[in-house]
Amino acid sequence: MKTELISQAYAVAKERYAEIGIDTEKVLTQLQDFHLSLHCWQADDVHGFEVQAGAMSGGIQSTGDFPGAARNIDELRQDILEAKSLIPGSHRLNLHEIYGDFKGKVVDRDEVTVEYFQSWIDWAKEHNTLLDFNSSSFSHPKSGSLSLANPDKGIRDFWIEHTKRCRDIANAMGEAQGDPCIMNLWVHDGCKDVSVNHALYRNTLKQSLDEIFAKPQPMMKDCIEGKVFGIGLESFTVGSHDFYTAYAAKYDKILTIDTGHYHPTESPADKVSAVLPFVKELMLHVSRPVRWDSDHVTIMDDPTQELFSEIVRAGALDRVHYGLDFFDGSINRIGAYVIGSRSAQKCMLRALLEPQQTISQYELAGEGYKVLALMEEQKAMPWQAVYDEFCLRNNVPVGQAFIAEIDKYVADVTSKR
Repeated sequence: MKTELISQAYAVAKERYAEIGIDTEKVLTQLQDFHLSLHCWQADDVHGFEVQAGAMSGGIQSTGDFPGAARNIDELRQDILEAKSLIPGSHRLNLHEIYGDFKGKVVDRDEVTVEYFQSWIDWAKEHNTLLDFNSSSFSHPKSGSLSLANPDKGIRDFWIEHTKRCRDIANAMGEAQGDPCIMNLWVHDGCKDVSVNHALYRNTLKQSLDEIFAKPQPMMKDCIEGKVFGIGLESFTVGSHDFYTAYAAKYDKILTIDTGHYHPTESPADKVSAVLPFVKELMLHVSRPVRWDSDHVTIMDDPTQELFSEIVRAGALDRVHYGLDFFDGSINRIGAYVIGSRSAQKCMLRALLEPQQTISQYELAGEGYKVLALMEEQKAMPWQAVYDEFCLRNNVPVGQAFIAEIDKYVADVTSKR
């Protein structure tokens, strides 16, 4: 697309939005400050780099075998940089513990230290990227059905030690980058069939969390993430949404809202205003659940749009962190990165372009039809021209032009793996 056409379309859009009281230059500045935390596991289908790695297990699953997946740490980093070059703005990188630079050494998860992530810290500094982190309780001989909630003290202590060490690593990352590293804690713990020990498991999980969080870590932030169920653990989940919401509110932790972790009839967007009065910050894991927590690539669907709109309407832009959490091995993985990231940005852009104050005043005045009318009119406003201008200013491909760039990368790089 020619630059002059993009600029002309943006000029028209700028005027259209000015008519309804929206300053698109201010919105572009806000969007520039909207930083996604890109998930490293999209590039290799959540395999990681452990020498002793086994089959995926522990309540999750990745499907598909599209050619060209990253096979080692260098290829994964190369793919992430390629994806970032096609996504406007500056973005963080979210690492799972299993993606350490183990250099062919067998390192069990209760032995991991910052040594195995120093090359990530150096790489991130070189590429002006901030890091986030996750403990990894799945796909391990000691995962089973219960980790931190396991009544077996030996198993439980193994995972407590693992998670403590992950917090140490996250804190070291935060110190190195001069910005707190956000560490997410999710464990799959649950039961496949009928269970009568719900209280035992939940009390055990609380005790494990209390021990894990006892050590102050000033340069990292703890997130805790609930779920309805994991694969193979359908009947009962120890770390339910109720459990973690209560824990986060009582102990001042960040609550993670994963868009795939709720019942299909629930709205993750509605959770934002429900929990913000009780927690200081939220973390998002944005994916697209198709009937369940299937982690499809984020698109501009209604649930995603409503989620970002609710954040803006709540005045919570500075209280929410934005991570992606899809892993689709059935399509080009870099294409998935770019589509999902751009879709999330577009949803945030449309939320920022909403004449919220005017619509709110109509609602409070009982002018319901005007609320509905303005909400519907926003769908046809020229927001895409504003996003195209955003891409142009960030020197990344505009519109579908990124497809050709990815095809070239496939021909030059991934097809040769």
